[in-house]
Amino acid sequence: MMKSLNPRGRPRPRLIAAALAAGALAATAVLIATPPAFADTLLSDDFSDGNSTGWSRSGGSWSVVTDGSLAFRQSGTSSDARALTSAPGWTDYGVQARVRPTGFGGTNRHVGVIARAQNSSSYYALAVTASGGVQLLRRAGGDPVALDSAAGGVTTGSWATLRLEAVGTTLRGYVNGALVVEATDSAFAAGRAGLATSYASASFDDVRVDTETGAPGEPPGEPTLPPTEPPLDPGAPPIGFASVNALGQNGTTGGAGGPTVTVDTAAEFLAAIGTAGALNIRVSGVIALPGPMHDVTSDKTIVGVGASSGITGGGLNIGLPVSTATSPPANAVHNVIVRNLNFRNTVDDAINVQMFSHHIWIDHNDLAYGYDGLIDIKRGASYVTVSWNHTHHHTKNMLLGHDDSNAAQDTSYLKVTYHHNWFDRTPQRNPRVRFGEPVHVFNNYFVYNTDVGVACQLNSGCVVEGNYFEDVEVPWSISYAGSKGRLIARNNVLAGTSEPGDAGGSVQEPSTYYPYTVTDPNTIKSLVSAGSGTGKLGF
Repeated sequence: MMKSLNPRGRPRPRLIAAALAAGALAATAVLIATPPAFADTLLSDDFSDGNSTGWSRSGGSWSVVTDGSLAFRQSGTSSDARALTSAPGWTDYGVQARVRPTGFGGTNRHVGVIARAQNSSSYYALAVTASGGVQLLRRAGGDPVALDSAAGGVTTGSWATLRLEAVGTTLRGYVNGALVVEATDSAFAAGRAGLATSYASASFDDVRVDTETGAPGEPPGEPTLPPTEPPLDPGAPPIGFASVNALGQNGTTGGAGGPTVTVDTAAEFLAAIGTAGALNIRVSGVIALPGPMHDVTSDKTIVGVGASSGITGGGLNIGLPVSTATSPPANAVHNVIVRNLNFRNTVDDAINVQMFSHHIWIDHNDLAYGYDGLIDIKRGASYVTVSWNHTHHHTKNMLLGHDDSNAAQDTSYLKVTYHHNWFDRTPQRNPRVRFGEPVHVFNNYFVYNTDVGVACQLNSGCVVEGNYFEDVEVPWSISYAGSKGRLIARNNVLAGTSEPGDAGGSVQEPSTYYPYTVTDPNTIKSLVSAGSGTGKLGF
């Protein structure tokens, strides 16, 4: 079975299944309910349980290894090799994986992902080749036949996200969220998903099969903005660290004082977030972005129109490129608001805040089905508020501080407030904290987090108060992994949870930075489940 056990012995839901088109999946599964208009996940495996149970292999030498994180690797280059899911298969679906080619046995060899496999020698595949190309293949017992091909493959040793969609007789192949090959073929109507190497070695990670059929990328247009509109009403200001007067910025106002534009295409959106100066950006509908990440400049408010607008494919990077700086540069990205947006199917992070970015407010968003973090904050970023967000259908939820060895950049920074968020069946990183102090986690609703709620490590200091923990394996911990942090826990409700976890040490009080009021934690479950996510900016 595709499953793993956490240290306390409860199965972690590494494999998710729902409404299989042709029989039940032969693995441990968790049934899910997916919001309309977004993907219904049929299967996912990130191999973090350390095994490849549930995959049938043909040829090659397959094993789970450490390649950054745990990954499924085929290490031989002297044969064709496939690994197929053990499920009987599906009809219309997409199969997606992060892929890193590590070696090719010849110039015409390839690695990729498989859809509608009848067996190990009959299937469709999206493959990247040794010569730097991309091919959409049909294999029917003999040699593969290219249905479409394009330039723009993957460099050996580099990770890329490949996605193959099979819907009716239409086949589409995407690399890092961009549509690169497409064909029509009727040879196979249904079948299993899988991974392929042809006389090549590769690592595979974050495999997912889902019913999402919309294109995660669209051709770029001219980077022009639509006409400006009346100013956007900013509403109430943030609570927490985003409200603090520090680093030359008094609170977080986003695009206040600048013009307002409404965008509904990838080209318009990318032009808007890259524009210098204050700007209010209204996102209308779901915009498909190429992956992986797109830079947001200072003084921006990005807000969805209604409850259903958002972003799929690519994520938002709020911060300068990575460097070894140990103090905020003068041009650090600052004063950014992201509100009322749905984030789906991002090929990296949904939102990444880094490199001493400050005064960032992430509020009332709905985030799910990402590949890495949903909201990651790292590399000296600070004065950030994460509020009223609904996160679900995802494992690695929120990271605060990315690495145990990054003390030089992170110490004295990573000051973040998390309040009124719904951590909805997200197993881990709720958040996972290194070095930050104080990190204030108050009035959030945690439900069925099967690994840990708040993990406070590496000399970080966390105040966890007024939260509602329902059936959470370990609500908080200072000894989750690595050296201990410091944590104060007070006035929390534990429902269906017998052991709260460990705490201890002294922590700076958030009240020395900003005023706040803790709501009765007994009311938090109903309050947060009703008010978090999109379409609820009145809360």
